[in-house]
Amino acid sequence: MRLPLLFLLASAMLLGACKTGPTTVLVETEMGNMTIELYDDTPLHKENFIKLVEQGYYDGLGFHRIIRGFMIQGGDPYSKDPAKIDSVGMGGPGYNIPAEIKHVHVKGALAAARLGDGVNPQRESSGSQFYIVQGGPVEEANFQAFEQKAKIKYTPEQKAKYLKDGGVPQLDGDYTIFGQVVEGLDVIDKIAAVPVDGVMNRPTQKVSMKIKILNK
Repeated sequence: MRLPLLFLLASAMLLGACKTGPTTVLVETEMGNMTIELYDDTPLHKENFIKLVEQGYYDGLGFHRIIRGFMIQGGDPYSKDPAKIDSVGMGGPGYNIPAEIKHVHVKGALAAARLGDGVNPQRESSGSQFYIVQGGPVEEANFQAFEQKAKIKYTPEQKAKYLKDGGVPQLDGDYTIFGQVVEGLDVIDKIAAVPVDGVMNRPTQKVSMKIKILNK
């Protein structure tokens, strides 16, 4: 039996509209670009990040806190407001996101910044500030201690990733990670090498970002 032409056209349109592949975003900087895959199992953070990216919220913001061998942090709207430069690190959209702590801090992990446990025992995330892990080498002999601290059991894949690329397993179990750099790990190293002041780890030159959705 031959199907009606309109039915076939409608089916093709629906198939074309279906999502193919993971949700990815592109972080553009003057030091290179990073492609980041967002995780589906942290839906609150994923949808919030997509919403802010589509609003252009991050465009023109800077990486305002850089600690070489550890991470690069951005997402504070104060970073592009000269009148609020002394308050950089305190800005955001005015809300927090409930914790979705599931992933580990291998190099390239995209994680939500947050206030410390003393004032934030639920470990809620900042509404916009994030950090990208650089980290350093991880010794296999230390995994047991990291597991006890984070109260997790690393998978063989997670251990292999840590041993290959490094990271900061000391933070595992404490912060929500909602994505992973899949292209441009070298850009993290370039940004992390920017000179910073000796007080707030603020870069002495602005490293701006622009973020756009590649695949939703």
